[in-house]
Amino acid sequence: MIRHIVLFKMKDRSPGSIEAAANVLRNLQGKIDVLVSLEVGIDVLRSDRSFDISLTAEFASLEDLQAYQVHPLHQEVIKYMNEVREQSVAVDYEI
Repeated sequence: MIRHIVLFKMKDRSPGSIEAAANVLRNLQGKIDVLVSLEVGIDVLRSDRSFDISLTAEFASLEDLQAYQVHPLHQEVIKYMNEVREQSVAVDYEI
């Protein structure tokens, strides 16, 4: 299994903007067959050093993660997030 984690810091850090972006990410659930699980969370501390949104996804294999990366729906979400995020960081590891 592969775990994929992405943290997003938004350009507009208002609660409504953050919730809208989180909902775009949540919309991936059940729509990409290689996506075993998806969890999207919103930061509760809201400190200056905090990221605003966390996405955690799991895949059965590295090949499934790679298929997810190029899936058209994921590409649409990337395009949206690139417009609304200030910064993102990611990590992928075996579990």
